[in-house]
Amino acid sequence: MIFNKGELFCGPGGMSKGAQDALVIHPQTGEEFRIQHIWANDFDADSCKTFAKNICGDENDPSVHLGPVEKLPIGDREVLPDIDCLAFGFPCNDYSQVGKKKGMDGDYGPLYSYGVKAIRAYQPKFFVAENVGGLKSANEGQAFIQILTELEEAGYHLTPHLYKFEEYGVPQARHRIIIVGIRNDLHEEGIHFRVPAPTTPVPEQYVTSKQALTDPPILEFALNHEYPRHGEKVKKMLEHIPEGKNAWHPDIPKELQLNVKGARLSSIYKRLDSNRPAYTVTGSGGGGTHMYHWKENRALTNRERARLQTFPDDFEFIGSRESVRKQIGMAVPVKGVKQIFEAILKTFAGIEYDYVEPEPKLQLENLVKQKSIAAKELAALV
Repeated sequence: MIFNKGELFCGPGGMSKGAQDALVIHPQTGEEFRIQHIWANDFDADSCKTFAKNICGDENDPSVHLGPVEKLPIGDREVLPDIDCLAFGFPCNDYSQVGKKKGMDGDYGPLYSYGVKAIRAYQPKFFVAENVGGLKSANEGQAFIQILTELEEAGYHLTPHLYKFEEYGVPQARHRIIIVGIRNDLHEEGIHFRVPAPTTPVPEQYVTSKQALTDPPILEFALNHEYPRHGEKVKKMLEHIPEGKNAWHPDIPKELQLNVKGARLSSIYKRLDSNRPAYTVTGSGGGGTHMYHWKENRALTNRERARLQTFPDDFEFIGSRESVRKQIGMAVPVKGVKQIFEAILKTFAGIEYDYVEPEPKLQLENLVKQKSIAAKELAALV
């Protein structure tokens, strides 16, 4: 069985690469269950070229539509054909803990609604939606309730869960809310998605940043592996920063310390800890936010960042060095999302797999109940 997939906010293709790599073969019948790309959209030109080159085989593939989602002809089958599944990692800028957390009041907050629009237009068998953990608390929790409500009202049984990707073999502490929706009629027929059980559930099993970047070693001529250049002061400062520590380590001589008032962000000139997964790969930020090698006195290359996001070394990112950095930082870890797609395929194939219960605090009925209790407590105080 082949599921034809459409995708909004596709970025460079982390979600699609994970879907493309997911393959389930029924042990009795030998039938293959897999997912294939049909169309995708993003507003960033370099991301579209990267996606098209790696997912479609041609960076000018017409199935990848460049432009704002607001102008995408959702529902026009001549431009965007019918699909069996939809993926959308709607922009997280207004929900991130790092940003201003405007939620629905920000420029990006309402963009999830185009995912809902596509779901209503195509009624896919399932969808996968992704966003940052901060989504739950945006607009005092109301944004997440609204999003879940609209997805449910579109006719889907939802399984939202906070996935900690280091527990799924990803060499990075990256936590994301992923909502899997199964169309109601299929759910009623017995297609019940379960959250796949972590494959590396305890710290002793986590894949470390050192393992990710050295096993196997990255070839010198690997794609997107240009080494960064640093001034002498930065290189000297890094000499005094132990692995896992940042620019405010007490051993840094005074003349090399940063002259930044009030800033103590833990990621500023922070080295990786070779014995632990990397901290979260980000796609933006000024000097000192590029992630730093645990031993060498330099920032990581883009290929090293891509390794931490579990992209294969032959996955070529197109664009300037900063554009590539942004693409990698905004992507979904390939290996992590592949396991989610495989669990969905096993669900449709009727194959049992190890699973865990979804995070109770993210279930719509619990969120509404908590909101109601909080409102009553507030009213009592007034």
